[in-house]
Amino acid sequence: MMAQYLALKAGYPDTLLLYRMGDFYELFYEDAERAAQLLDLTLTQRGQSAGQPVTMAGVPYHALEQHLGRLIRLGESVAIAEQVGEVGAGKGPVERKVVRVVTPGTLTDSALLPDRSEAMLLAVHQGARRRLGLAWMSVTQGVVHLAECAEDGLPGWLARIAPSELVHASTAAPALAEALAGLRRGGQLTCPTCGRPDWQFDAGLGERTLLEHLGAASLEAWGAAELPLAHAAAAALLHYAEHTQGQALTHVRELRVQRADELIELPPATRRNLELTRTLRGEEAPTLFSLLDTCMTGMGSRLLRSWLLEPRRDRSEARRRLAATTALRGGGEAAGGSPLRPWRLLREELRGVCDVERIGARIALAQVRPRELVALAATLRKAQALASFEAGADPFLAELFGALVPPPDCVALLDAAIAPEPAALLRDGGVIAEGFDAELDELRGIRDHCDEFLLELEARERERTGIPNLRVQFNKVHGFYIEVTSSHADKVPAEWRRRQTLKNAERYITPELKAFEDKALSAQERALAREKWLYEQVLAQLQPHVAALARVAQALAALDALCCLAERAHTLGWCAPQFVPEPCIEIEGGRHPVVEARLAETSRGAFIANHTRLNANTRMQIITGPNMGGKSTYMRQVALIVLLASMGSHVPATRCRLGPIDAIHTRIGAADDLANAQSTFMLEMTEAAQILHGATAQSLVLMDEIGRGTSTLDGLALASSIATHLHDRTRAFTLFATHYFELTELAARHAHAVNVHVGAAESGGDIVFLHELQPGPASRSYGVQVARLAGVPASVVQQARHVLAQLEERAASAQQQVDLFAPPPTPPPSGPSPLEEALARIDPDAMSPREALDALYRLKALPDVAGT
Repeated sequence: MMAQYLALKAGYPDTLLLYRMGDFYELFYEDAERAAQLLDLTLTQRGQSAGQPVTMAGVPYHALEQHLGRLIRLGESVAIAEQVGEVGAGKGPVERKVVRVVTPGTLTDSALLPDRSEAMLLAVHQGARRRLGLAWMSVTQGVVHLAECAEDGLPGWLARIAPSELVHASTAAPALAEALAGLRRGGQLTCPTCGRPDWQFDAGLGERTLLEHLGAASLEAWGAAELPLAHAAAAALLHYAEHTQGQALTHVRELRVQRADELIELPPATRRNLELTRTLRGEEAPTLFSLLDTCMTGMGSRLLRSWLLEPRRDRSEARRRLAATTALRGGGEAAGGSPLRPWRLLREELRGVCDVERIGARIALAQVRPRELVALAATLRKAQALASFEAGADPFLAELFGALVPPPDCVALLDAAIAPEPAALLRDGGVIAEGFDAELDELRGIRDHCDEFLLELEARERERTGIPNLRVQFNKVHGFYIEVTSSHADKVPAEWRRRQTLKNAERYITPELKAFEDKALSAQERALAREKWLYEQVLAQLQPHVAALARVAQALAALDALCCLAERAHTLGWCAPQFVPEPCIEIEGGRHPVVEARLAETSRGAFIANHTRLNANTRMQIITGPNMGGKSTYMRQVALIVLLASMGSHVPATRCRLGPIDAIHTRIGAADDLANAQSTFMLEMTEAAQILHGATAQSLVLMDEIGRGTSTLDGLALASSIATHLHDRTRAFTLFATHYFELTELAARHAHAVNVHVGAAESGGDIVFLHELQPGPASRSYGVQVARLAGVPASVVQQARHVLAQLEERAASAQQQVDLFAPPPTPPPSGPSPLEEALARIDPDAMSPREALDALYRLKALPDVAGT
């Protein structure tokens, strides 16, 4: 047995191997020690192998999913070796083989996958000139994505894809290995990585594999023909995914190419600072996505998440979603005169819909469970009903309703083949419906009606033989038999055969009873085997319908996401944005969606709405005012409104006009990166540099308190220079919050900048925050008052007031103010001066006294000498 185990383990050296032994999955040697630490298992030893004791640990087979889930969350990969041979069929241990490998990026089991997020597998290939090829997919989705980027673009793609596992070449290029290590230290790469043989990263192999899956002769139709690095990554991606599933991925039939210049750029800092899917503390709520997501299905939630995190620069898709959402919000009146809103009716129909997308993938992989097929049949019936809904004049909704028609005969097959309430697992039996298979019904009849048959046989034989005390019985040693006392032995028919002699009785077997015994003793085992075979036949008949099921799933998910956006717009009172070609971000009555919802939940008052007007004439707002006054909230709400509009959602405002946007950049908050030896200020300047290099005139830039991580003079100098660069050169739409009042002079010197401030009122020693954006600069920062509100001791606050008064008096008495926005002086011209050139032409040894005196006069007359 250990020889068999070691042979299996040799194929999976870096993976925990769960080896099935009866009712347990066992781990041995180093695997057992590691699993014992991770799962808190008890280590034992049994016997010896090669002279060494065998260390082992195990988990019960019925608790496999629980332990698998813990291992996957810890970043481990697990190979599962099952018994595939027949027990007792030959000498030696029963045959076993690895039937699947479970890794963080290739999960398909519903018990291990979160309903509302994907497990993404990403492959990265290093090419020439530090170019990278990327290929990624969710095994349960069946869509391969391709992209190529420069090495410095990898962090942005990691933030966008959020992989659960990353695959790279085992002998990765040093540049890629160094980049991955740096991203790991910086917290931008958190998933486990897996090295694969270099030969798997082959562009030609990747192209052929993709063409086989797509059933096409060229990748031109997908715009993917000229992406050799991505093809190489795709080859390794698909090979690894098939390796883990133990079979071909027949459901992978879709390809999408993503290019950075087609998406609105959301750098990692932006995703973090805007708290799109996680708060700054790492929690999943309250975030923008947690507020948005009221979808009825996991499919809808996952699609909504992708819409939010992958907004496109082209507005066509956003316009389609917005038009469909607006149509869903409309409608006539119901019988009682109350408004009739189609999204409510559709959401009720979507309630209880199963995850068709993942079930379809598990059908293709032959991993689907019986109860999932029952749920699939019920969902397909609902989809058929939804297909008859009136879409009105909206073409997107009409397209979705048209795609909801289920594949023909699929529901009929499922209803006929699968029991209405099947067992959770196939091995438990009771999965195939009664009446579907005559042989299975007979086996079940024998198994379930054994007692009835024996009683009927006993009564019949008593009547035939005249033996009144004849009994038909069973025991595990001798099986079925007819027992007759010795006093009636002369009445036993000749065709009976003696099976056992007792002191006062004889036991017999008849041909009829023998035939029944053969059936009855093997009926349970044969029934389970027959059910397994029939179940496999049903899955084989469903294979041609997998593509159609995927289309139904996509339509259901899109309909669910659109209904969710309609419900949010109606419930939260959001308006439809207007897309315009001219550059502008004009928002009236804008609100921060998450803060407004939190205020409503806690009954802490209404959110104070504010206007934003950025256009060709006003590209920068210099925002001043007290801490806690709402500067950061205002800046973030503008970015969130832009993002919501770009994904095709209504927005928290009374009116919104939005021009072209290519990126949202943010520099907010104070943090450090000690693992990469970056202080708070270094990280602040690094993020600022990335913005200055990457932002364009169509970008939205949020700068909050830039320059505060160093001395006042250094910080003021840098803040003024950065603001000037964003205004004069980048010309991006910029919200620039600062406590440096000197920066408010920028608006007076630059035509496209304006001063605004958040209002506050002071009465005595108290301060009231108005949270209202007002024109002009703030008069003061109220930092001492905020410190008092925070609970700073009164003595400290009193001393701070005294020091502040002295500093303000000294500042007022200053005789000269530095011009922060004056351009730097012109540097002196390069090269030798006229004096240096004249001196170079003089040869003193060749000159007469008169010539030397004339030369001296000429030198004295030169400008460099005359002016000194």
